[in-house]
Amino acid sequence: MKLGNYVLGSWHEGTDEGKPLFHAITGEKVATATSAGLNFGDILHYGRTKGGQALRKMTFQERGLMLKALALHLMTKKKSYYELSWATGATKVDSWIDIEGGIGNLFANASLRKQFPDLPYYVDGEAAPLSKGGSFIGHHIMVPKQGVAVHINAFNFPVWGMLEKVAVNLMAGVPAVVKPAEQTCYLTALMVEEIIKSGIVPEGALQLISGQGQGLLDHVDMQDVVTFTGSAFTGKKLKNHPNITEHSVPFTMEADSLNSTVLGEDAVPGTPEFDLFIKEVRKEITVKCGQKCTAIRRIIVPEKLVEDVSKALSKALAKTTIGDPDNETVRMGALINKKQVEVVEANIEALKKSSQVVYENKDFDVVGADKTKGSFIAPTLLLNESPLESDDVHTIEAFGPVSTILPYNGIDEAIAISKKGLGSLCSSIVTADDQLAKKYVIGAAAYHGRILALNMDSAKESTGHGSPMPLLTHGGPGRAGGGEEMGGKRGVFHYMQRCAVQGHPTTVTEVSNVYQYGGKYKEDIAHPFSKHWEELEIGETLITAKRTIIEADIVNFANVSWDHFYAHTDATSLDGTIFEQRVAHGYFIL
Repeated sequence: MKLGNYVLGSWHEGTDEGKPLFHAITGEKVATATSAGLNFGDILHYGRTKGGQALRKMTFQERGLMLKALALHLMTKKKSYYELSWATGATKVDSWIDIEGGIGNLFANASLRKQFPDLPYYVDGEAAPLSKGGSFIGHHIMVPKQGVAVHINAFNFPVWGMLEKVAVNLMAGVPAVVKPAEQTCYLTALMVEEIIKSGIVPEGALQLISGQGQGLLDHVDMQDVVTFTGSAFTGKKLKNHPNITEHSVPFTMEADSLNSTVLGEDAVPGTPEFDLFIKEVRKEITVKCGQKCTAIRRIIVPEKLVEDVSKALSKALAKTTIGDPDNETVRMGALINKKQVEVVEANIEALKKSSQVVYENKDFDVVGADKTKGSFIAPTLLLNESPLESDDVHTIEAFGPVSTILPYNGIDEAIAISKKGLGSLCSSIVTADDQLAKKYVIGAAAYHGRILALNMDSAKESTGHGSPMPLLTHGGPGRAGGGEEMGGKRGVFHYMQRCAVQGHPTTVTEVSNVYQYGGKYKEDIAHPFSKHWEELEIGETLITAKRTIIEADIVNFANVSWDHFYAHTDATSLDGTIFEQRVAHGYFIL
């Protein structure tokens, strides 16, 4: 099957044979992908004009309802995505994270409409008085950028990687051009095909390039936004693209990082937190076969508990059933392809130069599949006894089911070890001691994009170490790329331009659609009770007759509200205060 590219309003197969894509379990060819013959300049222009113009006319409420409708529609089609996800080597749990986790991003961003006005733009913050007399003020508005969001995604989450990004830019009113990694783009293409067929998203608001994207960034301009997920090496290369720097194009990078977890000194064997820690680490090593940018690579453990953790983790990993995810007994599938197996194995050997093996199984069995044809690999657990002196464990990432135990002596040392990764997407600490959790979070937060403080009180509902959430930021400093994605309203703002508007309060009222203090009243109006809501206009004002507040009013309101604060009810207690007589309740005045 030759995959198509959805661009310029139709599907294009490309003009050459394309790159073959292989099944992670069977090793058979799944499809070919190519972008040969595509004009990237025309594609971006089409998105800016056709898709961008349509989205910018929609209000936040309309965009939010569009995302909700799309999420509901895709949920009815999820069976086909699960079936094809098998080819990526994913188990049912792996696929659930990718598919329904991705659709969940649409739902979450759709709910943000409640935090935005029924307008195509957003008024940010409070007005700033800029003159003594009040006739000159300033306010910020945020409008959708008039470009496209170019998303360059990694191979490990072909659905989630696309939806977690496009949900945000579509909510902001900006169209997207999605460039998934070729290795798994067949799953992305299947979902894009259904999105286009649904007609829910305006034409031009979503385009897909299945093949290679060399030359794409040559055509971005200052109104575009580029996001990248993948290796730090590739990300830095793209970030320094001459066209990106020349036009100051916003570039958000989310790079693979050496994420860490810490076992609190209180969480000794026999405690619920110790068992929770072992379960969480095992999950993070084996889910998606370790192919997660948020997976735990460094296991920071109290020196006195290294042996206990090593034994418990080795026992847990030894129970991992590897093979065809279609077999219900299998708990870990395969890496994406044979080349990735070679890369991971080479990095394991590099790590072994400064670390010792705690658990590995080179003679592992594969259930329901041919070990020689699929891209299978067994979990590997290492131990580095000098994490503050060693650099390899903090710089070399084996992007698979591989992690290293690092001993620490005291929470300050645990913080120092975690910081040696020079920036990560996430970290976690498992402890029942909230003061210990606080010390770690405050001490390590500058080096991590997200920190999970996990104990048995939160364990039942916790989404775990490796799960970014749509309403929280995803990204991290340093090696992790220095960027942010998602984050609720924060993420939407990445695709909008903030502009300071200055002028008379009446003018700024008209621009912002928010009444500004000092602006002219619209007084020659019908009584507001005679109007429907949609007939009201900003600035319409009704000035009622004057009313004298007497002591009886204050007493009556105190009895109704049960607010008997002395300033309202006891005139004899006001000596030495700023009040000369009883004060009317604020809510009564309102």
